[in-house]
Amino acid sequence: MGIRKLKNNIAKKIKSLRKEHGLSQERLAEFVNMSREHISCIERGKNLASVETLYALAKYFKVSIKDFFDD
Repeated sequence: MGIRKLKNNIAKKIKSLRKEHGLSQERLAEFVNMSREHISCIERGKNLASVETLYALAKYFKVSIKDFFDD
């Protein structure tokens, strides 16, 4: 899997989880202690989330970190 596809898969999963939980980007950013702009860039696949960010998101959404890597 190429890096572009990886970014897009992670972006889709994060956006999907956020919407399933009825959260705005602003609210999610507050919960995981980062900026809304950073969440937006990750969700658009512009930036690849760090391991620390994926860990915080997985913990918040109560999913396994490996779930971000599943197709």
